[in-house]
Amino acid sequence: MPADAAPHSDRGPRRLKNAVGAAACVGLMAYALYEQHVVGLEPCHLCVLQRIAVIGLGILFILAALQGPRAVGGKIYSVLMAAVAIGGMIVAARHVWLQHQPPGSVPACGADLTFMLKVLPLSEVLAKVFKGGAECQKVDWSLLGLSMPSWVFLSLLVLGGLAVAANWPRAHAGARRAV
Repeated sequence: MPADAAPHSDRGPRRLKNAVGAAACVGLMAYALYEQHVVGLEPCHLCVLQRIAVIGLGILFILAALQGPRAVGGKIYSVLMAAVAIGGMIVAARHVWLQHQPPGSVPACGADLTFMLKVLPLSEVLAKVFKGGAECQKVDWSLLGLSMPSWVFLSLLVLGGLAVAANWPRAHAGARRAV
């Protein structure tokens, strides 16, 4: 068997783990939309970026579950998924940091994201969004003492770990004995 080909028996569990990751991303987004549309919590700019990360990771999980990548493909998926998860974790960490600043120390945000995307270059929009604002500082929801961005950070950490564990090819017992 070529070194870059995972045995077919490894592809089934890999697909299942990717499907579980995709389901977790769907669950996270469903809950976020429930909080927005049913409970009435409006997402701030940093929340939107975190949602983009969760959706992006979910799409990659779905693609990996459908494809059932072999060794090289698994490495590519692992790197892409880890990058998306880390990007989302950076945004969530920035959001948590803003929430822990003294009240009034974070400037008001100003225009909404849709308006900024219409009138400003994307690089300027991203710079403004990443700075956050007073609405990003407000904690409207918490569970076990952790705000929603804290839970998003932890979720992305776990999902990023799952992505790498599911897709990064492992050395097989026979290959280890040959070394």
